Amino acid sequence: MDEYLRRLRDGTLKLYALEKELPPGNAVAIRRRFIEEEAGVSLDRIGDCSISLDTVVKKNCENMVGTVQVPVGVAGPVRVKGGYADGTYYLPLATTEGALIASVNRGCSLITAAGGADVRILKDGMTRAPVFATDNIIHAKEVCDWVIAHETEIKAEAESTTRFGKITGIEVTTAGTSVFVRFSFFTGDAMGMNMVTIASAKAAGLICQKTGARLIALSGNWCTDKKPAAVNLVMGRGKTASAGVLLTQDLIGKVLKTDVASLLEVNTRKNLVGSARAGSFGFNAHAANIVAAMFIACGQDPAHVVEGSLCMTTVDPAPSGVYVSVTLPALPVGTVGGGTTVETQAECLRLLGVAGSGDPPGSNARKFAEIVAAGVLAGELSLLGALAAQHLARAHSTLGR
Repeated sequence: MDEYLRRLRDGTLKLYALEKELPPGNAVAIRRRFIEEEAGVSLDRIGDCSISLDTVVKKNCENMVGTVQVPVGVAGPVRVKGGYADGTYYLPLATTEGALIASVNRGCSLITAAGGADVRILKDGMTRAPVFATDNIIHAKEVCDWVIAHETEIKAEAESTTRFGKITGIEVTTAGTSVFVRFSFFTGDAMGMNMVTIASAKAAGLICQKTGARLIALSGNWCTDKKPAAVNLVMGRGKTASAGVLLTQDLIGKVLKTDVASLLEVNTRKNLVGSARAGSFGFNAHAANIVAAMFIACGQDPAHVVEGSLCMTTVDPAPSGVYVSVTLPALPVGTVGGGTTVETQAECLRLLGVAGSGDPPGSNARKFAEIVAAGVLAGELSLLGALAAQHLARAHSTLGR
């Protein structure tokens, strides 16, 4: 170890190059020791890893020094009646926010007592939107026209790069001399960002060749990836999912300790009017809480919580009570690739019965999206109930610690 530390100190060995000379476990330990000396801090706990490092250092994390452990709890069981997820599930939630899992658990109990959550996938398409430069607005219009007229040719070019990826839609728009082409892909059980980026590069090359446009960037931000954007709210990205449940006045009183009128008013004044007044893209109580906790537990990209928070919660009057629903237009999720292969995250996916590829392709990722939507519904129900009953501060005082 001392020789490697000496080389790191004098600059003859780079931190990122340790794995080229050492097995992953040794490389990570030496890198961590070097950083400890440089920063003057102990990283003993970060070094206490339960996951195997061989794959992680190659696919998931550069310059690795250890792991950060996030507590994982379960909420449920919750009854889900989806097009892909049809059963009772315990939801793995990774969080350090006291009261969150208890709240989701209460929502799960309410949903199950009501007979289960209706859940459906409305749309499925991962997007990438290259931006091209043109000579003038006339040329820009010509590029748009060519793309629209040659969708079949563009699809064949893009799909030649992938076994599972299929273009399901192409949209075009301009801003002066900039042309944006938004491709939407079915990506099987993968979240699909790498897949659609490679396929979009191939399609973009064809567009440049045929139109004289210049490719400026493979992502022109009209995708939109990991940023709050109305285009995702309106057009969707990844999985668009809705979940709903019919609640009787009796159940609302017993579980949420409130009534129909109060639940309706809180949702209208908080989630709808309040969100509109704030200029928010999310018309919900705390959808991002559940999305983040399930994404971290299940190996999803945490940055996609930005899209996952674009949720609208509605409460509609019904003859016997209310029908509460959530619609999540942009859930970029997958059950293969990325963080889903890390052992701890893979265990959480197996808990839900969605690990790996589905049969047919795409069914596991859609099943997972439905379960996430049901979890969001549970979280929304519980928080709306706590607000309507004026119990929020008390719950956080008791459980927030």
